[in-house]
Amino acid sequence: MYKKTLLVVGLALLAGAVHAEDTLKKIKDSGAATMGVRESSGALSYTLGDGKYVGYHVEICQHVLADVQKQLGMPKLEIKYLPVTSQNRVPLVQNGTVDIECGSTTNNSARAKDIAFAVTTYVEEVRIAVKANSGITSISQLNGKTVATTTGTTSVQLLRKHERANGVDFKEVFGKDHADSFLLLESGRADAFVMDGQILAGNIAKSKAPADYKIVGEVLSVEPIAIMIRKDDPAFKKAVDDSIKAMMKSGEIAKLYDKWFVQPIPPTNTRVGLPATEATKNAWANPNDKPVEEYVKK
Repeated sequence: MYKKTLLVVGLALLAGAVHAEDTLKKIKDSGAATMGVRESSGALSYTLGDGKYVGYHVEICQHVLADVQKQLGMPKLEIKYLPVTSQNRVPLVQNGTVDIECGSTTNNSARAKDIAFAVTTYVEEVRIAVKANSGITSISQLNGKTVATTTGTTSVQLLRKHERANGVDFKEVFGKDHADSFLLLESGRADAFVMDGQILAGNIAKSKAPADYKIVGEVLSVEPIAIMIRKDDPAFKKAVDDSIKAMMKSGEIAKLYDKWFVQPIPPTNTRVGLPATEATKNAWANPNDKPVEEYVKK
């Protein structure tokens, strides 16, 4: 019994050691890194089909992993792309399935208990998308309406907490991902879609009739969006942060932003049309990993 107990304890310790294994060692030993990507997160991360993923955060992460490859002296590094959702992205980083998550995740204190964030690469404004002929221009006009958002996101909570939402009663419907949420608006099953502005703009740009939609209303929240990595892995966080900071300093990150948010993008060569905000430019000029709570006006 004593030997059996020792064996169980030993296996538990071994499992803990494997879980605590640093990401750089894992990448070097396996010759591969797994990148968590999104299928419809606007110009940050989306799919072109056939397992191909593109976008601002995808390209930043590709650059980061190229720098990691150089740092580790690896002749070759295989990048595996794994689509994640708003619901499973945090656990998949936590349990080691995903090494670097390159989607559209808000850096907040609750998530930071489970994972770590790299320095902020994009500062988002949460807004409302509606059909252009709906007559809706503000939160107060959502009373009695149906509002869509994506499962696992914080957008509806932000809407409900907004001072202009006081006394506004609306029904919620949920899409499994951002494309599904936009479809709820497109098909008339929802009167509005609440989400990050660039995700709204990206889905509108890719729709059959972009002129039929508009982004309206008050800014619900200003949120730092960042790349997720495992918690308590300072060596990997430093490697990721150093690579991103170098891109900020060289101006490369501004060029990538222009490529994905201002210039025409695939597959339809439409423009998202969102020049970098002052808040985003400030995040590049002063690299930091502050959570959204520090952005909230006191």
